[in-house]
Amino acid sequence: MTGQADVIVIDWGASCLRAYLCAESDDGLKVLAQVTGPGVTKVGRSFEAVLSNAIAPWSKQYGALPIFMSGHIGSSLGWHEAPYVFCPASPEDVAKKVIQFESNGHNIYVVPGISCAEPDAHRDVMRGEETHVLGWLNLDDAHRQGKHLLCLPGTHTKWVLVESGLITVFKTAITGELFDLLSHQSVLIQNQSNEIDMTAFERGVRLTLDSDSGQFVHGLFSVRTLQVLGDLKPEQAKSYLSGVLIGSDVRAALMAPEWTISELSSITLIGSQSLCRLFSKSLEIKNISTGNIDDKQTCLSGFSAIYRAVL
Repeated sequence: MTGQADVIVIDWGASCLRAYLCAESDDGLKVLAQVTGPGVTKVGRSFEAVLSNAIAPWSKQYGALPIFMSGHIGSSLGWHEAPYVFCPASPEDVAKKVIQFESNGHNIYVVPGISCAEPDAHRDVMRGEETHVLGWLNLDDAHRQGKHLLCLPGTHTKWVLVESGLITVFKTAITGELFDLLSHQSVLIQNQSNEIDMTAFERGVRLTLDSDSGQFVHGLFSVRTLQVLGDLKPEQAKSYLSGVLIGSDVRAALMAPEWTISELSSITLIGSQSLCRLFSKSLEIKNISTGNIDDKQTCLSGFSAIYRAVL
């Protein structure tokens, strides 16, 4: 570790803790070191002990730096619950609702989640993704102009509509969680190969994406029947299942009444390169162009904006 550190920022989700030791610069937060740890659902209620252990070398070298955290750590399952900010929400609205407490000499700030109500009275919430969206807004002034649709693929995929710099509405799909459950706790998958077979993946995508009547529930069982009948190799099954699920996710987003796809020039994907690639391929089938941004970049940009607004 080199250089003077100013702040620790932590993306602490349900499955993983990602902590970054950062220095402030004119271009935002510069990462000096990083560490990972267990997620909120894996540590019981031992949040303080897990945090202290994860950042112990940094605390020893730099003292009690301020710590900013977002994600499930601020939920009812986490350490200290941060309230939801109701849409439409701006970066300034989020910064105003940050909660503060102290732990082992560190001043800790927890970023609130965001909630929305859709036209059909359905409610939705996000925890952690708001930091990435705010980071995306912070990356380019042009992002605060006009209407944009962002997709954050993951355990719980978020589709987020941003208008004139405000998060106005969003929708959640438990695509990644379903994939994990069906891959490990159903009869559908017997071979746990993690290699992506793009031919099998695209076949699964088209089953649900191109369906006028909807093929999701019936389509899921085709993962099993195609293997039984010899039309799908066991090592292709996970790729095909991934395609069925992502195809359904994308289809629902394209048909959502909260936005009109034809009014959008493109859809921006924020996430890991491998996962964004699969969503991008699915959208390309419908002739929709995408832009991809790494989620680490948006995470740090979001924390940078909140850090500067609060301190």
